[in-house]
Amino acid sequence: MVSVTPNCQPNPNCPPPPSKKEKLKLTSQERRASSSLALLFAVRMLGLFLLTPVFADAAKTLIDGNNAALVGLAIGAYGLTQAIMQIPFGMISDKFGRRPVIIAGMALFIIGGIVCALSDSVTGVIIGRSIQGFGAVSAAITAWVADATRPEVRTRAMAMVGGSIGISFAVSLVLSPLLIDIVGLSGLFWTISILGFICLLLATFMVPVVPMHDQAISDVPVSEVLKNDSLLRLNFGVFCLHFILMSLFVVLPSLIVNVAGYETGQLWIVYLPVILVSFVLMVPGVFYVETRKVHRIGLDTSVAVLAVVMALLPLASQYFAAIVLALIVFFWAFNMLEALQPSMVSRVSPPQHKGLAMGLYNMCQAFGVAAGGALGGLVAHYGEPAYVFLLGAALAALWFFISRGMKALT
Repeated sequence: MVSVTPNCQPNPNCPPPPSKKEKLKLTSQERRASSSLALLFAVRMLGLFLLTPVFADAAKTLIDGNNAALVGLAIGAYGLTQAIMQIPFGMISDKFGRRPVIIAGMALFIIGGIVCALSDSVTGVIIGRSIQGFGAVSAAITAWVADATRPEVRTRAMAMVGGSIGISFAVSLVLSPLLIDIVGLSGLFWTISILGFICLLLATFMVPVVPMHDQAISDVPVSEVLKNDSLLRLNFGVFCLHFILMSLFVVLPSLIVNVAGYETGQLWIVYLPVILVSFVLMVPGVFYVETRKVHRIGLDTSVAVLAVVMALLPLASQYFAAIVLALIVFFWAFNMLEALQPSMVSRVSPPQHKGLAMGLYNMCQAFGVAAGGALGGLVAHYGEPAYVFLLGAALAALWFFISRGMKALT
């Protein structure tokens, strides 16, 4: 019997409707858009992360480089200005398109990197990093992914983008000490600017054009995003996730050095395999959540795992093998949440305001980075590393109970 579709009369040349299995496959355009946007995001995040592992020590060659408060401000300045600009850039991308916003943002990123490269003081680096933060394009990138993919495969596409955070962080731990030795701190900033230029080229020539929602932005009130209960819970979740990540890395490097006897420059030997293994283990989890449409269960499970790992880290921190195992599980949960949460934001936000919704989401992420580093440092300074882990466990537990009140997504 010849298959019949609503808009096609029985005809041997009329293709049958796609099967359920085919619907769960990325189309060629979805694969191209997702992979190119993931590459764009990965290169940009690498440019951000390259400074993190080395700046506290390398800054000593700059004026005021021994002022810990200024050094910390130089590292965190980007996160603060990025948080401020996420919403405006997201809203502008809803109105004028994703590509122009990303190109403008990467231009600011390049200019900020050049300012840093030409600076001989920590104050100059603070100014440059602040300029980089004004180019807040994360919301536009994730909204572009949502534009380019169907809901059935969106989590998988978001996983490609979200997973690039962990991979870029791992790569930065390998490259940054090598670059400092070869080209110095100024050369590192020039390298960061070059990476920004590569991102600009990717956004201009590589990412395919995809249609945005054709309804005017003014047709749906902004309050639908600002007062959406599910979006508020997801925004709180990404704040917690990156608070926990940054507070963890306030104490983790010294902990591994003390327990395993590694030098600081050898930490990549631990980080790189941990993140790669956890990413590989994350893939079947994302596929299961997508095919079974159990996003809420996937979210709750990942947050619960995060809380348990952080609660057990005070005990695990006494043994190197236990630390490695705990980190693999931690980054499995982290990568799952990096894939699930942006997809869930795109599902519950009004189509006309996906950029705004992603802007709020990424703003909360940036504030989580800043708060996690600052409070984690204070707790570690006045207490012990175990207190940082327990703080993360408590925050994850609070997140778990708050997310339980969110409506299920199908």
